[in-house]
Amino acid sequence: MAGRRTYRTRAIVLDRTKLGETDLILTLLAADGSQIRAVAKGARKPGGRLAARAELFCETDFLLAAGRSLDVVSEASLVEAHAGLRGDYDRVCAASAVAEVARLTCYEDAPDPFLHAICSRALSACEQAADRAHLDLVVAAYAWKVLAHGGWRPELEGCCACGDAAVTFFSPAAGGALCESCAREVAGAQPLAAGELAWLRATLACTFDELLGSGVDAQTSSLLLALAHSWAATHLDARLRAMEFMAGV
Repeated sequence: MAGRRTYRTRAIVLDRTKLGETDLILTLLAADGSQIRAVAKGARKPGGRLAARAELFCETDFLLAAGRSLDVVSEASLVEAHAGLRGDYDRVCAASAVAEVARLTCYEDAPDPFLHAICSRALSACEQAADRAHLDLVVAAYAWKVLAHGGWRPELEGCCACGDAAVTFFSPAAGGALCESCAREVAGAQPLAAGELAWLRATLACTFDELLGSGVDAQTSSLLLALAHSWAATHLDARLRAMEFMAGV
């Protein structure tokens, strides 16, 4: 590490890629909201000093040595393991979907502290969710909130084509809610009941605490997750495999 600039940051482990026999490339969401890719040498060795500190979803205090293309993990100290996610299939699926959206909405050299804070809270909410319906709701709300923050906020108060307040359809391609007349001109526009539209607005307006305490039913939360997946896939122009898998389970 001699001669390399070192720096310390708290970061969430979003993704891990195998490198060689024992190393990993980590994709990290730093405390300032920027994305960092770093090599964790020996992180795949059983009992290695980095193994437990470089697990997915962990919040870790890293000492990193800056490199030309990838930084190198010099030291790591576990801050929050999100242990409540471990060993629970549905919670791991939900946390994976959160991490996937986080990875696609944070960028190198583009700090935005909101992204780290909301990702950390969403992972905690995945631990706290009482059932599968609330897990779906947490993931949907996280996706809606992060994309809205990034500039992809759906129009939900009126028709995004003509402004009519009587909206009964939704289309990611069109940009949000549609009235019945305009929906005829938009392929794939999905009908939404008034209650479903109200829930969609709530995912953007309510805190995670409020959503965790809500009485959402499984059918509604599943619809909200499917809509969030369609919205994210359309506007990020990416296939979100973890969200897709969760929505199909």
